Amino acid sequence: KMRGIKAEDWRGTAHIHNDTVSASSNMDMEDRVSHLEQRLQLQEDEIQLLKSALADALRRLGYCEEQSMVMQPGGVHAAGRRPLATTASAPPTKGKKSMSTERLTLVRREMGAESRSRTTSSSSSSGEDGYVRMFLRGRPVTMHIPDQQRESYSLDHKVALPDRKLKLQWVYGYRGRDCRSNLYLLPTGEIVYFNASVVVLYNTEEQQQRHYLGHNDDVKCLSVHPDMVTIATGQVAGNSKDGKLLAPHVRVWDSVSLNTLHVIGMGVFDRAVTCVAFSKSNGGTFLCAVDDANDHILSVWNWQKEKQLADVKCSNDSVLAAVFHPMDANLIVTCGKSHINFWTMEGNTLTKRQGLFEKHEKPKYVLCVAFAENGDAITGDSSGNIYIWAKGGNRISQVVSGAHEGGIFSVCVLKDGTMVSGGGKDRKVVLWDHDYRKQAEMEVGESFGPVRALSEGKAGELFVGTTKNSHDVLNKTCNMLQGHTDELWGLDVHPSMEQFVTCSQDKQVHLWDTNSHQPLWSKTIEDPGRSAGFHPSGTVLAVGTMTGRWLVLDTDTRDLVSMHTDGNEIISNVKYSPDGNFLAVASHDNFVYIYAVTENGRKYSRVGKCTGHSSFVTHLDWSTDSQYLVTNSGDYEILFCGDILTWEASSGKHVTNMDTVRNLEWATHTCTLAFNTFGIWPDGADGTDINAVCRSHDGSLLASADDFGKVHLFSFPCSQPRAPSHEYGGHSSHVTNVAFLHDDSHLISTGGKDTSILQWVVA
Repeated sequence: KMRGIKAEDWRGTAHIHNDTVSASSNMDMEDRVSHLEQRLQLQEDEIQLLKSALADALRRLGYCEEQSMVMQPGGVHAAGRRPLATTASAPPTKGKKSMSTERLTLVRREMGAESRSRTTSSSSSSGEDGYVRMFLRGRPVTMHIPDQQRESYSLDHKVALPDRKLKLQWVYGYRGRDCRSNLYLLPTGEIVYFNASVVVLYNTEEQQQRHYLGHNDDVKCLSVHPDMVTIATGQVAGNSKDGKLLAPHVRVWDSVSLNTLHVIGMGVFDRAVTCVAFSKSNGGTFLCAVDDANDHILSVWNWQKEKQLADVKCSNDSVLAAVFHPMDANLIVTCGKSHINFWTMEGNTLTKRQGLFEKHEKPKYVLCVAFAENGDAITGDSSGNIYIWAKGGNRISQVVSGAHEGGIFSVCVLKDGTMVSGGGKDRKVVLWDHDYRKQAEMEVGESFGPVRALSEGKAGELFVGTTKNSHDVLNKTCNMLQGHTDELWGLDVHPSMEQFVTCSQDKQVHLWDTNSHQPLWSKTIEDPGRSAGFHPSGTVLAVGTMTGRWLVLDTDTRDLVSMHTDGNEIISNVKYSPDGNFLAVASHDNFVYIYAVTENGRKYSRVGKCTGHSSFVTHLDWSTDSQYLVTNSGDYEILFCGDILTWEASSGKHVTNMDTVRNLEWATHTCTLAFNTFGIWPDGADGTDINAVCRSHDGSLLASADDFGKVHLFSFPCSQPRAPSHEYGGHSSHVTNVAFLHDDSHLISTGGKDTSILQWVVA
């Protein structure tokens, strides 16, 4: 039973979606609304940015007037927030007036720079003062160089690529919420399906996966050729990190070698390819496809020659399926919102005959179509009825009324001629005989959701995909695979075992075993999840939510150990100190709450509250002695990443002496802005292009998660500008988190909107 993707991650386009169908026919209006919303957001961003900068300037001025006489050797000020006031070329100055003037001048420069929409990131260093300054959207961020490296450090030093690489081993999840007919058994014994931009070939008996990685954005449809080896998959349009459009297209590939054979429709399809199918009766020479344009263009191709044979406006309303008749290569059946059409191809012309419902109830949606042994078409609709359409005609010849309660998302004709249907609201799978009389039925568990796809497996097996991104094998014991169904951010690895935890906005917390690829347990919590962290003992884990609430769970029993609330905003990070005596809870209310932890993670009392950030806290790290925290902050709404603040853990007191902290050893490196990690930032970064970073436990590797669906692997330390990296695709939306297992054997990455979890071998 497999869960995976919530919905497509259309960048820059608003979509209206429900479990029945996406309302793409309203795309023009949505585009205009989206454009106006973006313009309004930009204006709000500018106002918020100016307010934030002004408030920050006033606070800094007041603070530095009190502390301006206190100086440290080497040009580093002991008081105030020195990172934003350091200038490499100017000598240290004394006195209240000169310090205030320097601060004010710098703040004015910052405000002017921030008002620009995007600024190329750049770096500079001062060996004398011992810092590296980096600019993100024109805002200076200063990182202090440890004393042992001050003499030798140079920005011009070249860094080598890491000597190890990543190989995708496992994809957790299946895209069932908004896709149909995407689950098939191949002669190799593998199930083929897709999730994010990866097409997965999963051998259920050997518990092995192979992966086709030719796509660069969400895969939306899949068809298997009659030879049962060749596969066609269609994808959505996307955007590359340099802003270029990634055109929707169909890729035809070999399921044995995983080699791409043909790329079809590049520059022809609009928005996405939502349906694709091979012809059956002529040896699979033709391929039909439907895109997501306003008119939902149906096109037919000779895929081996990559030549378009015909195209036609299919429907102004959503098209949910397009398939060739198994006995006639020139007949295509399409169905969707309020229609079923029969298309005849003659030369380069497609002629339509509408399906006539006559005295029968016309459904709001015709959701699926299959074919009986004698060539009759069988449809399931949103009213729960099954209609049989006589071969060669466009009229209903037989009706099974009320076959399901609610919509019928899939019908599948088995090799023996019997049929199974899958229900939405009732979550039932029903077996029908040759005369469409009910023979048996079974119900899918509520936690897995309505049935979305059905496919016949080996003798006695039936594969079932569900709208909650799960799949299962009925009539046979099968290892269960699951995934999340809503935006996914929370991730942490067990301190000593091959396990990791994820939590998502679907309110699910899963504790995973990396060997069986199954959840050891799953727990539903009251609020959408956002962050997670294991206690060093591994006996409990903390989970932060979107509402300001955070809770502690027993990792063996999943029982609730403790629950607390700090503010009412997102808990972006929860992290225990290395000795397990403290828990830091970072919030979008700009504060970090410090809790004393006793009884091996079972008792909590708040001992401090770190204040001073002017925007929400994004990342944090503990020092190895559990005495200090370093945090990153940013402004979510304006895609802005702020400067680094360092705190004293026991009291929450702001530490201002850079000489105290520049030489600290940090237990983890998950702050995206730090001296040892700032090399991950690409040229032109705006401060939110990197969502997460993690150092390997052996201290040799650094992995980052970016906003463009990529996982990067760097050498550590990564303290040179724009350091080289190995880049890996697979996710189809922003990658939200990365973490190395305790033994560095694997890396786990999570996708945001694609809700997928990828497990990589580090070799």
